[in-house]
Amino acid sequence: MSSIKNTSFIKNPKFLITAIALGVILNPLNTTMITVALPEIKSEFQLTSKDISWLIASYFMVSAIFLPLLGKLSDYYGRRKIFITGLILVAISSFTAPLSPNMPFLLGMRAIQAIGTSALYPAGIGMVRSYIEKNQNRVIGTLSVFATTSAAFGPTISGLLIQMGGWPIIFYVNFPIITVSAILAFLSIPKDSKVSEKTFKWDGIGIILFGLLISFWMFFLQALEDGLNIWTLLASILVTFLFYHHEKRNSVPFINVNFLRKNLNITLIYILYALSTIVFFSMLLSMPTYLQLLLNLSSKITGMVMLSISIFAMAITPVATRWMEKSGYLKPLLSGAVIGLMGVISLLTVNQSSPISWIFIVLSILGLSNGILNIGLQTILYSFISKSDSGIASGLLMTSRFIGNILASSIFGVMFATGINDGNHNWMAIILLMVSVLLLPGILYITKTKPSYGKQ
Repeated sequence: MSSIKNTSFIKNPKFLITAIALGVILNPLNTTMITVALPEIKSEFQLTSKDISWLIASYFMVSAIFLPLLGKLSDYYGRRKIFITGLILVAISSFTAPLSPNMPFLLGMRAIQAIGTSALYPAGIGMVRSYIEKNQNRVIGTLSVFATTSAAFGPTISGLLIQMGGWPIIFYVNFPIITVSAILAFLSIPKDSKVSEKTFKWDGIGIILFGLLISFWMFFLQALEDGLNIWTLLASILVTFLFYHHEKRNSVPFINVNFLRKNLNITLIYILYALSTIVFFSMLLSMPTYLQLLLNLSSKITGMVMLSISIFAMAITPVATRWMEKSGYLKPLLSGAVIGLMGVISLLTVNQSSPISWIFIVLSILGLSNGILNIGLQTILYSFISKSDSGIASGLLMTSRFIGNILASSIFGVMFATGINDGNHNWMAIILLMVSVLLLPGILYITKTKPSYGKQ
């Protein structure tokens, strides 16, 4: 396991934080930047709509699988090594993806990109918890903004860039970010060193079963818009059962299911994070198309309206962080859930005759909720987790985010399978209302449990 050096060795903590922040922004940006490029890629490679959907779905799937694995590897082999390796993989894929001669090659490069970006967040959070003591929760709050709400900037950025250079340019935009992050990482992140003879033991079967678990459920959810596939459902349940029982009996499991079973508060935090992500990502997926097709807004105006989610999420994050530092987690998290509930109820009033100003307000309310819940659930998680397990814990947290993304994309596909209209929009809002209600009892449960490690 890599050593944890004293923060006094960090000469430029701001450089370290900036290096990590630039690294973690690569995953959410590359998750959503490609959405605007899909029509052009579809035309160039002569693809069906089902084919093109896998450019997004496969990124979710690979990220969900590799986030906990790379988080665990960073805990054992060194966070600096894993972080820099991630940057290298993103650089390789960003250079080769625009040269893709066909769809399979492009999918492969996107998979490499997903693996690379998946290394950055868990390694980065582990370094923050190891090296940054002053205002640690505020730093984590900043990184959470970069790692999640920044996804809403992706379509706006790619929309502007594609006009200048076509779909390949969305990959080249990564290079300035990678370069600056890599330079600052080399200058500010201490070298990893070993302080223990303990080495990482590969749970090969567990890793394979976890990958199959994510993949089977992904295939099942992606196919829901065409109807219920009972065989895929049964296969998904079977693999989940096999994974759980294998990990339960394993002395050194890939995912410690016994720990998660005994510590329901931690397990519940992951579930709540996935639920809150469903609401947030459902808006990112559905509203741009809804605004352009039903309200006939231009892509430019649509992009500006959609920014309301991220702007308000970013604005509330430092406020929520200070609020939690002063009063604890209950009031901020409960307020975030209630605000989200109000936002989803307000979403039911949105229709094709709604003024843009009202839609902006509704999306802003949902942005406020997402900002509070995002930072609140992350910081309360780390209050239950030791510093040495930060990598795997943050990796699983991001996996839960991608599970939320996958579920949101499935809801979008099923609800709008018959077209984009007010009726289908309202049904989606009703589902999101039920999701929002589930957050309330979960928050009450996790906030009544005393943290194991306290504020670190």
